[in-house]
Amino acid sequence: MNWIASLAPRFAAAGRRLSIPLADLLVLAYLWAIGTCFTSFILYGEEAYLLVPWWVMALAVVEGAALWESFGVSLGMRLFGRWLSREDDSSPSLGQRLGYWLSWHLSLPLFPLSFLDHEGQTVAERLTGTVLREPPADAPRGRWYRTSSGWAILLILFLTSGAAFGITKVNLSALIKGAPKTAKFWRSLASPDTSILTLGLKLLLETFFMAMMATVFAVVIAGPVSFLAARNLMRGPLARPVYFVVRAISSLTRSVDAIIWAIIFAVWVGMGSFCGALALWIHSIADLIKLYSEQLESIDPGPLEAVAAAGASRLEVIRYGIIPQIINPYLSFTLYRWDINVRMATVIGVVGGGGIGWRLAAHLRSWQFPEASMLTILVVALVWAIDYVSARLRAKLA
Repeated sequence: MNWIASLAPRFAAAGRRLSIPLADLLVLAYLWAIGTCFTSFILYGEEAYLLVPWWVMALAVVEGAALWESFGVSLGMRLFGRWLSREDDSSPSLGQRLGYWLSWHLSLPLFPLSFLDHEGQTVAERLTGTVLREPPADAPRGRWYRTSSGWAILLILFLTSGAAFGITKVNLSALIKGAPKTAKFWRSLASPDTSILTLGLKLLLETFFMAMMATVFAVVIAGPVSFLAARNLMRGPLARPVYFVVRAISSLTRSVDAIIWAIIFAVWVGMGSFCGALALWIHSIADLIKLYSEQLESIDPGPLEAVAAAGASRLEVIRYGIIPQIINPYLSFTLYRWDINVRMATVIGVVGGGGIGWRLAAHLRSWQFPEASMLTILVVALVWAIDYVSARLRAKLA
């Protein structure tokens, strides 16, 4: 176990070093792709992400990352709080920067050698006598428009917005000219079909309880698991892998939309409210783990140290040092998720998740606007009521 503990700092240091060039390569590759897409829309009016051979793009991205990190402060260096300097914290000479640029190309293929160094230094650092370290506290900080990373972020925002405008085929003319086509639906809102009010209330109650069950059972699982996803609590050679696994599973689960989960469970258990509750439950677990664990990572360590110094066990530290700090935020996050689940329960009903959403979608598909308007009014009333109650409760817990 001791040799595992001795390797942990080396892996952490080497991982931080590797994260910088990987971040820069990803940023530059994204800039190239989105810039090509933007340019193709301007010049040819079509969507294209690669106007030159792929190897040309790869060479340009690699050389761009090497030059950026050697002669400036790249976005990856900014993200991970590192800058290139000499051992005495002075700025490297032009010769050292040129040497760093040339030897940078060896750093990635020979990156495993950095694990042999306690500081995780790369080949480029060792050959040029430089080091990537945190900038000193008195280091000058220029305004964003005087830094390459600031201009990179601005360029990312500009190109992304421009490409998104073309990819989504924004057509303001169609938006304005097509508005009269919706007049029938807006008129039906003023004259809803009240004959389905009883059925609508029944389906609304079903939707409400779908959201409630999903939230309650998600809290039962997400509460304890969130302790395994908190970086400040999961330290050590054995705890850290558990932290990464829980975080990875949570992120993967959260990235799959609740509608997709509803489709999966519709095949698994059949359509209906149980299918919808399961879809909301799975998505809620992943979302609450993220919210809960981030709250755990921001707790004050002082009470924990005081309780531990008094001779308390680990469970007593959690009970008296952690839980008092997280109980109100946990309740607030739970109410917030319940609010979201009520809204999502209507949406997943469209794909067979049960509740009022399924009937609402059926009426809309059949152009039965008076009936759809009645159900829409009920949904709006429920969402408004839940939003109001949830906001008041969260305000009291704050």
